[in-house]
Amino acid sequence: MASLRPIPGQWYQALSDNTIFEVIAWDKDSLTIDVQYLDGEIAEYDLEAWQQTALAPAAPPEDWRTPFELDGDDERDPDAPYHPEDYNPIASIEPEYIYDMDEP
Repeated sequence: MASLRPIPGQWYQALSDNTIFEVIAWDKDSLTIDVQYLDGEIAEYDLEAWQQTALAPAAPPEDWRTPFELDGDDERDPDAPYHPEDYNPIASIEPEYIYDMDEP
């Protein structure tokens, strides 16, 4: 069976179950390939298992945040000023009377 060469950073699809994963590391000394699936799970193939798996090249997912479990709130810039919708600057002005005293 012809096998694709594992290239770190490349995406592949296992034809047996249509799972898509990225090769994140290839250790040529121990002959192991580390992969990360779309759900963030990390797995390891030995070279023999890699060669026996029917694979096809795959395009990277459109939403790169999927493996990292990020949502829309994580897109905000933490350095940007925060302006809640119910913010009223006048509410923070000190009143003219103190401690429940009548006005002069």
